[in-house]
Amino acid sequence: MTDMSPGGFQQACDVLSGKIDAEQFERFRWSRDEAPKLARMVELIKNSTTDRSDVDINEEGGVQDSKRFLLKVHGKRIAGLAVALDRGHAVMSIGPAERSEYTVSGGDPIHTEYANVDEAWIGETLAKLMERIGR
Repeated sequence: MTDMSPGGFQQACDVLSGKIDAEQFERFRWSRDEAPKLARMVELIKNSTTDRSDVDINEEGGVQDSKRFLLKVHGKRIAGLAVALDRGHAVMSIGPAERSEYTVSGGDPIHTEYANVDEAWIGETLAKLMERIGR
Protein backbone atom coordinates (compact mmCIF):
# COMPACT_ATOMS: atom_id res chain seq x y z
CA MET A 1 0.00 0.00 0.00
CA THR A 2 1.33 3.45 -0.87
CA ASP A 3 1.51 6.47 1.43
CA MET A 4 -1.47 8.70 0.64
CA SER A 5 -1.17 10.96 3.65
CA PRO A 6 -1.31 14.65 2.70
CA GLY A 7 2.50 14.65 2.37
CA GLY A 8 2.48 11.45 0.32
CA PHE A 9 -0.20 12.84 -1.98
CA GLN A 10 1.73 16.09 -2.44
CA GLN A 11 4.85 14.12 -3.30
CA ALA A 12 2.88 12.07 -5.81
CA CYS A 13 1.59 15.30 -7.38
CA ASP A 14 5.17 16.61 -7.59
CA VAL A 15 6.35 13.43 -9.30
CA LEU A 16 3.47 13.56 -11.79
CA SER A 17 3.98 17.26 -12.49
CA GLY A 18 7.69 16.65 -13.11
CA LYS A 19 6.90 13.78 -15.49
CA ILE A 20 4.48 15.91 -17.50
CA ASP A 21 6.67 19.02 -17.83
CA ALA A 22 9.93 19.09 -15.89
CA GLU A 23 10.71 22.71 -16.77
CA GLN A 24 7.34 24.05 -15.62
CA PHE A 25 7.46 21.87 -12.52
CA GLU A 26 10.88 23.28 -11.60
CA ARG A 27 9.50 26.85 -11.87
CA PHE A 28 6.56 25.86 -9.67
CA ARG A 29 8.82 24.09 -7.18
CA TRP A 30 11.16 27.09 -7.01
CA SER A 31 8.26 29.47 -6.34
CA ARG A 32 6.88 27.19 -3.65
CA ASP A 33 10.08 26.03 -1.91
CA GLU A 34 13.00 28.35 -2.67
CA ALA A 35 11.55 31.82 -3.33
CA PRO A 36 10.29 32.25 0.26
CA LYS A 37 13.75 31.30 1.58
CA LEU A 38 15.49 33.83 -0.65
CA ALA A 39 12.92 36.48 0.30
CA ARG A 40 13.64 35.81 3.99
CA MET A 41 17.38 36.20 3.42
CA VAL A 42 16.78 39.51 1.60
CA GLU A 43 14.63 40.70 4.49
CA LEU A 44 17.33 39.80 7.04
CA ILE A 45 20.01 41.59 5.02
CA LYS A 46 17.90 44.73 4.65
CA ASN A 47 17.04 44.69 8.36
CA SER A 48 20.69 44.30 9.36
CA THR A 49 21.36 48.03 9.03
CA THR A 50 18.04 49.53 10.15
CA ASP A 51 19.63 51.04 13.26
CA ARG A 52 22.57 52.50 11.30
CA SER A 53 22.29 55.85 9.57
CA ASP A 54 25.84 55.58 8.18
CA VAL A 55 25.53 52.17 6.45
CA ASP A 56 23.00 51.24 3.77
CA ILE A 57 22.51 47.96 1.98
CA ASN A 58 20.25 48.49 -1.01
CA GLU A 59 18.86 45.78 -3.26
CA GLU A 60 20.04 46.27 -6.82
CA GLY A 61 18.55 43.38 -8.72
CA GLY A 62 19.31 39.79 -9.41
CA VAL A 63 17.82 36.75 -11.04
CA GLN A 64 15.54 33.98 -9.85
CA ASP A 65 17.98 32.28 -7.46
CA SER A 66 20.15 35.24 -6.41
CA LYS A 67 19.90 38.88 -5.39
CA ARG A 68 22.44 41.67 -5.60
CA PHE A 69 22.95 44.57 -3.21
CA LEU A 70 25.04 47.72 -3.07
CA LEU A 71 26.81 48.50 0.19
CA LYS A 72 27.07 52.25 0.84
CA VAL A 73 28.79 53.94 3.75
CA HIS A 74 28.26 57.67 4.31
CA GLY A 75 26.56 57.70 0.91
CA LYS A 76 29.66 56.34 -0.86
CA ARG A 77 29.46 53.28 -3.09
CA ILE A 78 31.66 50.70 -1.39
CA ALA A 79 31.05 47.16 -2.61
CA GLY A 80 28.57 44.79 -4.17
CA LEU A 81 27.02 42.00 -2.14
CA ALA A 82 25.35 38.92 -3.55
CA VAL A 83 23.15 36.33 -1.90
CA ALA A 84 21.98 33.09 -3.44
CA LEU A 85 20.49 29.70 -2.77
CA ASP A 86 22.39 26.72 -4.10
CA ARG A 87 21.22 23.16 -3.47
CA GLY A 88 19.85 23.92 -0.01
CA HIS A 89 22.69 26.24 0.98
CA ALA A 90 22.64 29.98 1.55
CA VAL A 91 25.62 31.65 -0.14
CA MET A 92 26.88 35.21 0.32
CA SER A 93 29.75 36.94 -1.44
CA ILE A 94 31.23 40.40 -1.90
CA GLY A 95 33.00 42.09 -4.75
CA PRO A 96 33.95 45.50 -6.07
CA ALA A 97 31.18 47.94 -6.99
CA GLU A 98 31.17 49.96 -10.18
CA ARG A 99 32.39 53.53 -9.68
CA SER A 100 33.82 52.71 -6.24
CA GLU A 101 37.22 53.82 -5.06
CA TYR A 102 37.39 50.89 -2.64
CA THR A 103 38.90 47.50 -3.30
CA VAL A 104 37.68 44.11 -2.21
CA SER A 105 40.19 41.38 -1.57
CA GLY A 106 39.47 37.97 -2.99
CA GLY A 107 37.96 35.21 -0.99
CA ASP A 108 35.55 32.36 -1.27
CA PRO A 109 31.84 32.95 -0.81
CA ILE A 110 30.54 32.11 2.65
CA HIS A 111 27.85 29.46 2.83
CA THR A 112 25.80 27.39 5.23
CA GLU A 113 22.81 25.10 5.10
CA TYR A 114 19.68 27.21 4.81
CA ALA A 115 18.42 25.89 8.16
CA ASN A 116 21.26 27.86 9.83
CA VAL A 117 20.24 31.22 8.33
CA ASP A 118 19.07 33.69 10.94
CA GLU A 119 19.87 37.25 12.05
CA ALA A 120 23.07 36.12 13.75
CA TRP A 121 24.38 34.25 10.70
CA ILE A 122 23.58 37.17 8.40
CA GLY A 123 25.33 39.60 10.76
CA GLU A 124 28.42 37.42 11.20
CA THR A 125 28.65 36.77 7.47
CA LEU A 126 28.28 40.43 6.54
CA ALA A 127 30.97 41.32 9.10
CA LYS A 128 33.38 38.75 7.61
CA LEU A 129 32.69 39.96 4.09
CA MET A 130 33.15 43.62 5.08
CA GLU A 131 36.62 42.77 6.43
CA ARG A 132 37.65 42.20 2.80
CA ILE A 133 37.06 45.86 1.90
CA GLY A 134 40.11 48.05 1.56
CA ARG A 135 41.00 51.53 0.40
